[in-house]
Amino acid sequence: MRIVTYGAACSLDGFIAAADGGIDWLHFSRDVQDIMATYWATIDTVLMGRKTWDFAATQQGGGGGSDGGRRTKRGPAKGGRTARGRRGPTTYVFSRTLTEDPAPGVRLVSSDPGAFVRELKAQPGKGICVMGGGELARSLLEADVIDEVGLNVHPILLGTGVPLFRDAGRRIPLELIESRTIDGGCVYATYRVRHAS
Repeated sequence: MRIVTYGAACSLDGFIAAADGGIDWLHFSRDVQDIMATYWATIDTVLMGRKTWDFAATQQGGGGGSDGGRRTKRGPAKGGRTARGRRGPTTYVFSRTLTEDPAPGVRLVSSDPGAFVRELKAQPGKGICVMGGGELARSLLEADVIDEVGLNVHPILLGTGVPLFRDAGRRIPLELIESRTIDGGCVYATYRVRHAS
């Protein structure tokens, strides 16, 4: 079965962005580039909520995904190619308010996130990345479909902001897989989720 990873860079007090959405405190380094290059080679699917999509679209000019731009209400669809013809990750945006795909090659999902991801995990393919935070990560943790949590913890206390985790309604035990210090005094850690069943 495919591995679903929720990953993010965060402050030591557990925020992925400042209260105004700012990420000027993030430390980009060669270590981070190497970690991301290794990780991206293991996945073929990206999941994000609408707010994360909106932010990513402003940072990257609205581009995205991979595969033909069909709205997805029932089940996951198969991936496709980027504009340059290379195989790229299939991108799904989960939203209850959008009414059409947010960009060419990016698929809108308006059905239950947990059920959708459970079905996606059962299909052949590589790993699945949950990007961003907020309600999507909460609902997927609540549905017990996230398998790993990867963090790049930064040495800063923001005090307030966009939380890395929201209440999933239960305790979720984790098992440490890897932990190491990387450039900038950051700590990179990966945890395996101990599933309820």
